[in-house]
Amino acid sequence: MRVTGRKTEKNRKIRGSFRSAIKMTKEAVAKGDAKAAQESLKKTMKALDKAAQKKVIHKNTAARTKSRLNKTVKALVKK
Repeated sequence: MRVTGRKTEKNRKIRGSFRSAIKMTKEAVAKGDAKAAQESLKKTMKALDKAAQKKVIHKNTAARTKSRLNKTVKALVKK
């Protein structure tokens, strides 16, 4: 039980970090701020990679999320 509690807490922190990074990227895209979107995209990709590496999320889930975010940011930069 104690081990489960520790792992749950660790996973919650990791999950919270990449979810907040995703939100920051989406907010920057919604505002139309291309530079901020690109900067937060880098942080988001790093957070997703770490979460996948630590098996908090599946590697394909991380790849799919990164791909979709990258697509939206590229569309914003093209404008």
